[in-house]
Amino acid sequence: MTTGFEHAAVLALHWQVNVIKPDGFFGGMLAEPVARSGVVGRAVRFHEWAAGMSIPVYFTRFTIPEGEGRLVRNTAFMAAVGQAQDRFRPDTAGTQLIPEMAHLAKPDQVADNQKLSGLAGNDLAARLGDAGITTLFVTGVATNLTVEQTARHATDLGFVVHPVSDCVAAADQSVHLASLANLELATAGCRTAGEIAAA
Repeated sequence: MTTGFEHAAVLALHWQVNVIKPDGFFGGMLAEPVARSGVVGRAVRFHEWAAGMSIPVYFTRFTIPEGEGRLVRNTAFMAAVGQAQDRFRPDTAGTQLIPEMAHLAKPDQVADNQKLSGLAGNDLAARLGDAGITTLFVTGVATNLTVEQTARHATDLGFVVHPVSDCVAAADQSVHLASLANLELATAGCRTAGEIAAA
């Protein structure tokens, strides 16, 4: 049976403790607005729907290995995480996927990197291409950071990209909405989880 999603994948960005939870490195900035938005529950349901439709769900994690990997401290953001890199080691609590989503992660569908784009500094784009993936549904936090950066990058790499507008969130709602407006023009267009499922 064909579903129309044979060449699609979900790209789930930075659903990790350091980003989502109050005790994470970015918890002071993101945990409260993320919780208030309800985005985690919606994203879990969307990811579970995708898995049930045999749409692969690829997770990315921001980690910093010993030696810093491919981290370049060329922005204030990268300088800050570089200063706190012990909290971003791949085996620390902060870099683990949040418990609500851990059950969805397959080891071969989790990619680590030290870049804002989930497709930079790793082989994930090549792996997606080798798997025949041409369409990406992007979820994650924060909308104006990794989501926008990755969605634009993926578009430039030739993927058809749909940010999932109700499965992304940012620290500030006005920034979130402005980023979605940018992505509406810079990608194949934002879609809600319901719109994707109805397709």
